[in-house]
Amino acid sequence: MAYVTVPKDLSEVKTKVLFNLTKRQLICFGIGAAIGIPAFFLLRSFTGTSPAAIVMVVIMLPFFLFAMYEKNGQPLEKVLRNIIQVSFLRPKQRPYETNNYYALLQRQEKLNEEVAQIVRPTRTLPQRQKKD
Repeated sequence: MAYVTVPKDLSEVKTKVLFNLTKRQLICFGIGAAIGIPAFFLLRSFTGTSPAAIVMVVIMLPFFLFAMYEKNGQPLEKVLRNIIQVSFLRPKQRPYETNNYYALLQRQEKLNEEVAQIVRPTRTLPQRQKKD
């Protein structure tokens, strides 16, 4: 009897389009082949077959990585974006700050006292004399 594993989480199941590859993989492999194969044929006449093949593999490798690599359900470009943000864009030290409700009440009380002092004058101002 045939044994087939059925995943419990169906959100991780990906739709296969052609040759048991996803649409993303087909696009990345196609772009890699469109760039790598012409490079191989152009370099083969100048450098020989082995160096041209090595250059072709080096050119196509990033496209294969973008097609196949996935970590924690995230593709390579999202992983790279997160690494760049953490390493270069965001501050290294993020201080922990809390909203101190008691300090807020103290500031509000100070402001209320200040407003009360402005509203009720403590002394009377001298009257201006009119010029005739």
